[in-house]
Amino acid sequence: MYLDSATIVKLLVREPDSEWFVRNLSGHGFDTSELALTEVCGALLFKERDNFITAEERVKAAEKFYSLVDDDLIVLHPLNRRVLERARAIQLACHPHVPLRTLDALHVATCDLHHGGTLATTDRRMRAACAQLGIALVPAKPEDVNAN
Repeated sequence: MYLDSATIVKLLVREPDSEWFVRNLSGHGFDTSELALTEVCGALLFKERDNFITAEERVKAAEKFYSLVDDDLIVLHPLNRRVLERARAIQLACHPHVPLRTLDALHVATCDLHHGGTLATTDRRMRAACAQLGIALVPAKPEDVNAN
């Protein structure tokens, strides 16, 4: 299962929907883009700046993320020209109905190219792009997260 960076963060620090993701994603192997190495760190720094987490919690979450990567529980796929070209093609295919941001397009492209099969995200633009491309989504419906 492919995880976008926001979903990885939900597994590392407590967010309103973290419990749903922990419960429903446990036992799976995960894939993501090398892009997550920077995005996850940036998201944790943002959470610290906005006082959602402490500096100590940020450091522990980052250590946990790198441990998951080092232990191959999260497999990183390269951010290379093939991914960049696929992301561009996805943005063009989604235009004008889905205003897919560049970093999100890179995640969708990486999932698509590496046969992730299922992408875990709550981002509405990424979900719309995946629906257009036939990539399965977790949660199946965003409201599923709030229902549990």
